[in-house]
Amino acid sequence: MIVTLTAVDKHYGQLNALKDINLELQAGEVLGLFGHNGAGKTTMMKLILGVLCVTSGSISVFGLDPKHKKAWENRKKIGYLPENVSFYEQLTGLQVLTYFARLKSVDKKQVAELLEKVGLKEAQHRAVKTYSKGMRQRLGLAQAFLGQPKLLLLDEPTVGLDPVATQDFYHSVDQLKSRGASIILCSHVLPGVEQHIDTAMILNQGKVVASGSLSQLRERAKLPVEITTQGINGALKEVKQLAGFMVGSNQLRVPESEKVNIIRQLMAFESISDISVESASLEKIYHHYLKSSQGESL
Repeated sequence: MIVTLTAVDKHYGQLNALKDINLELQAGEVLGLFGHNGAGKTTMMKLILGVLCVTSGSISVFGLDPKHKKAWENRKKIGYLPENVSFYEQLTGLQVLTYFARLKSVDKKQVAELLEKVGLKEAQHRAVKTYSKGMRQRLGLAQAFLGQPKLLLLDEPTVGLDPVATQDFYHSVDQLKSRGASIILCSHVLPGVEQHIDTAMILNQGKVVASGSLSQLRERAKLPVEITTQGINGALKEVKQLAGFMVGSNQLRVPESEKVNIIRQLMAFESISDISVESASLEKIYHHYLKSSQGESL
């Protein structure tokens, strides 16, 4: 395992920021970490980085406690993008990235390559204080990608990015994953994330309320699949087994376990001209588990 958290608690005085957190992150796995502000996402990342100490429990990163003296060398294999990026504003983008490259003992060739990759080649000689929020975010992504890290921690990485830059960012994430990197991706922007993650962890008030692959989470939540047909018209209600799932004249809402069976029945209609199948989105999964956890705490 690249990262292991075992029964981790983190307290700030009387505030329990994290409670009994267990996590195993494998090589080449992308974990989506989700939760409202104050849920404990950033605290978890800082514990993994070794910036904070656990109150109880244990953490292992590349086989070592991140606070251990020998873990210093491992930091060269880690990339981190904080939620609010901050740089020396008098320096140029090129100077900032060169500075971080020296800290990580990274070949200077990567600096020019990354500046071009994130679309800052033309602005590399400008002072960071002249950069827009989106440009600063892209500079932050460039420093996180330095050294092709084996572990990447990204806290709200797409904030301030336009659609094209967001697409380029996820392409970079997919490339790093294909090279065996493990990634923890924390984001409030759920649409577009699900196709890039392998597993999800949802936090609420410092506790894990759901964890697993999206298919596992859908199955546990019993969230239905929505199927929309074209061409069948009113014939659906004539079939008793299908009529019970109807929510409209040409739309059905079926359990995930019944999806394949229902699709087979629908395809038997000669008049069918089109069919669309939509499983519960990450956004629906998130809201389901969050609502369920809030109900349990009342």
